Amino acid sequence: MNQSHVMTVLGPIAPAALGSVLMHEHLLCDLRPPGERAGSEPDTEITLGNAFAATYRPAGVRGNYRLNDPDRAIAEAGDFGEAGGGTIVDVTTGGIVPDPAGLATVSRESGVHVVLGAGFYTAEFQDDETLGLPSEALEEVLLRQLAEGAWGTAVRCGLIGEIGCSWPLHPFERRCLEAAARAQAGTGAALTIHPGRHPDAPFEILRIVDKAGGDVSRTIIDHMDRTFFDDGEVLSLARCGCVVEFDFFGIETSKYWAGVADLPTDWMRLRSIRRLFDAGLGDHMAVSHDICTRARLKSQGGHGYGHLLENVVPLMRERGFGQGEIDTLLVETPRRLLTLPGAGTVA
Repeated sequence: MNQSHVMTVLGPIAPAALGSVLMHEHLLCDLRPPGERAGSEPDTEITLGNAFAATYRPAGVRGNYRLNDPDRAIAEAGDFGEAGGGTIVDVTTGGIVPDPAGLATVSRESGVHVVLGAGFYTAEFQDDETLGLPSEALEEVLLRQLAEGAWGTAVRCGLIGEIGCSWPLHPFERRCLEAAARAQAGTGAALTIHPGRHPDAPFEILRIVDKAGGDVSRTIIDHMDRTFFDDGEVLSLARCGCVVEFDFFGIETSKYWAGVADLPTDWMRLRSIRRLFDAGLGDHMAVSHDICTRARLKSQGGHGYGHLLENVVPLMRERGFGQGEIDTLLVETPRRLLTLPGAGTVA
């Protein structure tokens, strides 16, 4: 039987089984620059005395950029499930230490579906061998990760990305984008992209994806929260036909650790989302937290993966969002994006 499905780290499931979805998270990853990963100095314990500093200046707390504890990830994913969540999309790609087998354990033990992204992060996180791969070889890697298994395992990916891009775009990143677009065209998988930190970057990315044969309507441009500072620019991008993603929910600090940016609060994010709904672009948006540091985990004093459901959804209702709009963001658009054509038996 040829049946549409969602590919999770435990195998295919019916799209209706997804529930509420976080479209951009990291459960297991290592975002430290490769040159800083050597050595055996222990991670700094996050306490009441340094929790704010670990959130405000995340690079200043040793080990904060590393999520490598499956037991902790199981508990944190379980909290999301208890809040009513169904699925977490882990977009940890090559260069920031993806752990497919670990994610399978997290999903199995927590009861939360996990979908893993295929591909590679930005050039600065790649080794010389990877940086030298031609676009055709990168495409072959992506297709194997989707069809057979990722990073030496039988755990299959369910979407492509986050594909990492810098500004200006590195030649490796351009080749990777072109490969991702072709792999998307051949498989129907959604494509999620980390843009460079410049307002021109998302538009350049879409031009490359489109020229390479990708499907712009199934392409997600991440990190609206730190890329644009004018709702008009977000509207212009969404009108290109892609999905725009507000994925810094829970981050409510003026200090952006990776550059100079006026980060919004959760309410300011919702105000931007309201404008897109009012413009008829409600199905061109995705939301998430992009948790990638220990300080943002609930067990470490942070908001955790349940924040959108526990705190933001009530805020949305308070500010006039209807249940249909909430479901569009958390259920319907993720289901459309994660559904793949054809399958065998689904769970």
